[in-house]
Amino acid sequence: MHESKLSRRTVLGSAVALGMPAIAGATIGPETESIFSRKDGRWLNAPRNWQVGAAGDLTLITDRATDFWRETHYGFTRDSGHFLGFPTGDAFTAQLRIRGNYAQLYDQAGIMVRIDERRWVKAGIELSDGRAMLSSVLTDGRSDWATGLYAGNAGDFWMRATVAKGVLRLQVSADGKTWPLVRLAPFPVAARYQVGPIACTPEREGLEVRFSDFRITAPLGKDLHDLS
Repeated sequence: MHESKLSRRTVLGSAVALGMPAIAGATIGPETESIFSRKDGRWLNAPRNWQVGAAGDLTLITDRATDFWRETHYGFTRDSGHFLGFPTGDAFTAQLRIRGNYAQLYDQAGIMVRIDERRWVKAGIELSDGRAMLSSVLTDGRSDWATGLYAGNAGDFWMRATVAKGVLRLQVSADGKTWPLVRLAPFPVAARYQVGPIACTPEREGLEVRFSDFRITAPLGKDLHDLS
């Protein structure tokens, strides 16, 4: 993997959203058609090691003591996790596949929807008390944390987020076809959001995660119990 440095060629897209630095140029084959190669992707806390491979997948290795959290219980605020955000309008559905090997407390990877440092959600797998948990953290000024045991393969799963009209719907999938509900919650209304993959290791460094099958569409608008 290459290291992300300021001296590398930087791909300049549209105006930088939310103050995030532009995604630096990754090695991509000319035949690749991948959202991760789009010029409007913005890193918040780019990891030292990351790459977009020939197949268009994003692989990264986490830096030390990276996390997203605001205040609740612990009293601290951390906004140091790795997040690659892509712009959306005021309503959308986004989904992606996440593959990783979680080994230490709070190792985590998944999807994030973000307005700014005070308003965001992250959802995916997080290691807690020796178990791979299906985890979501919804933050509107302060963070909450909801977890549950995940019955599928935590090393290879999909997450989907739909935002529309002040409502957030999170879904998980073991195969990219069937999408049980994870969470339904109010979410701040905004004219635009950032959405994309996240990975954090609050207690260490070195978690390798592969992201693929990422797409952003208009909100699906399906019935709550339609799991397709």
